[in-house]
Amino acid sequence: MNPQFLNIIRKQVEKALGKTNQEVLSSYKMAKKNYQVRKSSLHILRDAAFIIMGVLSAGFGLKGFLIPNGFIDGGITGISLLIHIESDIPLALLIVTINLPFILLGWQQIGRIFSIKSIIAISLLAFIVAVLPYPVVTNDKLLIAVFGGFFLAQA
Repeated sequence: MNPQFLNIIRKQVEKALGKTNQEVLSSYKMAKKNYQVRKSSLHILRDAAFIIMGVLSAGFGLKGFLIPNGFIDGGITGISLLIHIESDIPLALLIVTINLPFILLGWQQIGRIFSIKSIIAISLLAFIVAVLPYPVVTNDKLLIAVFGGFFLAQA
């Protein structure tokens, strides 16, 4: 492994353990902290990949099946769709705005990390709905209901 990279890891491990430059870390503590850093990095990357896949799937369900055919989803997305149809307020803005109270409630009841991940996912979904074009897949009402719900993870 690159010596400069190892030096950066060593400094981060020392910082995390609260060690000064004069103290020497054992190879066991160094390896253990290195493992924890790698494990948490992989966990963050995995979570980011799942969030992106979920957002792309939900965007496909919304723009490929439900919205073009006039179907309404349930939950906050459905409320956003109803308000969008009745008032012509942009759907992306409604998705973010109507989810805000629930994000704040999640911050208080569940935790900061959950709320931050939720903010990222909701913001990405709003961006995808506003920007990314999806093809209209079908006009068959049964297929719209089944696959629209499937891609929005409500089937």
